[in-house]
Amino acid sequence: DNGGVIVVPAFTVLGAPYWKPEATGTITGLTRGSTTAHIARAALESIAFQSCDVIRAMEKDTGLSVNVIKADGGAAVNNLLMQIQADYSGIIVERSANIETTSLGASYLAGLAVGYWKDREEIKGHGGIDRKFKPVMEKEKVERQIKLWHRAVEKSY
Repeated sequence: DNGGVIVVPAFTVLGAPYWKPEATGTITGLTRGSTTAHIARAALESIAFQSCDVIRAMEKDTGLSVNVIKADGGAAVNNLLMQIQADYSGIIVERSANIETTSLGASYLAGLAVGYWKDREEIKGHGGIDRKFKPVMEKEKVERQIKLWHRAVEKSY
């Protein structure tokens, strides 16, 4: 629970899909009852909200639907963040068994180049999914939180 707190992390610029260089980082919804846990949760949620906004922009621009989010990197080890991402996007999040997939991909390409791997088909059996996160949050709550997020974003510029 974010306790009504929303963080807009526009510390240098508010990027895609807003592209607002004049935006500033903001924390809205603070009350006497707000705790550091509310702010921390809101900061995690801001990552998910921004990802959702980019996904929706991509879907609008391409006419295609995103059916799964494949997550890797350091933030992907945070189970709470992955669940928040699934809840707010309404999309299943699959966390890779190897969270450093960029490095892994580079090593696969190097292996192909020197003949360690015969072809791309041989590589396909490696890797895999560590965990899937399915959306479980009530749709009304998701819509309410996204509305608060968009209001906070508008206040940041």
